[in-house]
Amino acid sequence: MNQGTFHHLTHPLIQHKLTLMREKDRSTGGFRRLLHEIALLMACELTRDMPTHAVEIETPLEKTTGALIDGGKTVFVVILRAGAGLLDGMLEVVPGARVGHIGLYRDPKTLAAVEYYFKVPEPMNESDAIVLDPMLATGHSAAAAVTRLKAAKPRSIRFACLLAAPVGLAHFHSLHPEVPVTTCAIDRELNDHGYILPGLGDAGDRIFGTQ
Repeated sequence: MNQGTFHHLTHPLIQHKLTLMREKDRSTGGFRRLLHEIALLMACELTRDMPTHAVEIETPLEKTTGALIDGGKTVFVVILRAGAGLLDGMLEVVPGARVGHIGLYRDPKTLAAVEYYFKVPEPMNESDAIVLDPMLATGHSAAAAVTRLKAAKPRSIRFACLLAAPVGLAHFHSLHPEVPVTTCAIDRELNDHGYILPGLGDAGDRIFGTQ
């Protein structure tokens, strides 16, 4: 595996909820609720080093100095369509964040990523971008999204997913070695159709109740 930076979130709450999500009989509503809860927990980790600025406030007893983040400098960039499932949980933690969208689909024959939509807030030069997609399988969509996003020149980029496959991590970091990946699990491998094993199926279908 290419040795780019990645963070494996092993918190017991995350792993518990991820195990429940993997179950094939989990309902659409249950799957969506668990994804929302994991996104909340992931957001706390993803924003651990978020810059803050000092402000003076007055408590019921006295004046003091506290710290506030500038949420408007965080941009959650959703890879459509499954990445949308992570967004609400992230925004619940950082409600002032802005949102961008990158539309990509995977060519069923070549597994290559094909772009059909791109819209991010402008300018991005003082923004920290967090790219969201539940699955890092072949790595083609994630790598293509980050390549496209780099043209907007954000201050920093990181990628966040639920599951990653070793081959996907290697491909992603072969193209973007400086972009850290945060994931809740590194699964074994891909099957012949590019799905993660053991995985949890097609994340988009399970979020939206489609086939």
